[in-house]
Amino acid sequence: MQIGMIGLGRMGANMVWRLARDGHQCVAYARHAETVNAVLRDGVTGASSLEDLVSKLETPRVLWLMVPAAAVDSTLDVLKPLLSPGDIIIDGGNSHYQDDIRRAEQLKEMQLHYADVGTSGGTHGLERGYCLMIGGEKDIVEHLKPLFVTLAPGHAAAAPTPGRDKPDSSAEQGFLHCGPSGAGHFVKMVHNGIEYGIMGAYAEGLNILRNANIGKLEHEVDAETTPLRNPEHFQYDLDLGEIAEVWRRGSVISSWLLDLTADALLKDPQLDAFAGRVSDSGEGRWTINAAVDEGVPVPILSAALFQRFSSRGNGDFSGKVLSAMRAGFGGHAEKPAK
Repeated sequence: MQIGMIGLGRMGANMVWRLARDGHQCVAYARHAETVNAVLRDGVTGASSLEDLVSKLETPRVLWLMVPAAAVDSTLDVLKPLLSPGDIIIDGGNSHYQDDIRRAEQLKEMQLHYADVGTSGGTHGLERGYCLMIGGEKDIVEHLKPLFVTLAPGHAAAAPTPGRDKPDSSAEQGFLHCGPSGAGHFVKMVHNGIEYGIMGAYAEGLNILRNANIGKLEHEVDAETTPLRNPEHFQYDLDLGEIAEVWRRGSVISSWLLDLTADALLKDPQLDAFAGRVSDSGEGRWTINAAVDEGVPVPILSAALFQRFSSRGNGDFSGKVLSAMRAGFGGHAEKPAK
């Protein structure tokens, strides 16, 4: 199958190579020529512009966008005049699902088709494959199936759930048509919200383990600090890398995220290469907004998102307000940071 890939960043380039390796013909475009040149190989042709990309594709064209959510509309503004009725646009990034609904309606008026494909797999997808959550018209999704089969991990990635009897389900291959426009990105949005919660739980748990030797440390005795009541209960110098490693085997909390954590701790036991400033690309916020609209409680996902805000220093002023109040009502002096 022929496909044009727009965006060759951390995931786009690997997706092009995975598709080409399976015999698909790929035309690749990115804003910088050196980025395009870096992906060229058998089965991959470069394009110098969006106009050049469109001209190299046979109709009905299939164009897959792997660009930031904020760049999708501007990219579509350039593309739409270049396309022909029947062409298909896929957004494989992390767009807001409500934007998908709007875009699909607008493109339908031009007789263009739109599919939203939530894509999970990160930078390891070239070999592991990508979990694909798809929204759009059923016949269009069926037409695109050869691409999804190639990109998805396949049946060998995991055994079916015991007792499951759906041998023809694409979910067992690693891709799923979730519903009409926006459904793919809605499912991916919640997927990423869950990801925030899981990552936050690992991080908090490992931090407790890291500080399990607090009883060995000297502590100031003053009115501003709650004393450690039983120092003898916190005498453990724990090896976090080894703990992560043993958890990977037979534990109910084993996961790929834990695998990645164990790898990071092996390479950098104190994680000195990281400052701890954690970004969020939007999906966690959108998940919580959807939960509010639905009236569904999500305290764990909310806490994980707010912790990311705090990691960037966005809670510092509230801490100053607290210190100011304590100083005001009780004359409590703020202790200097160590």
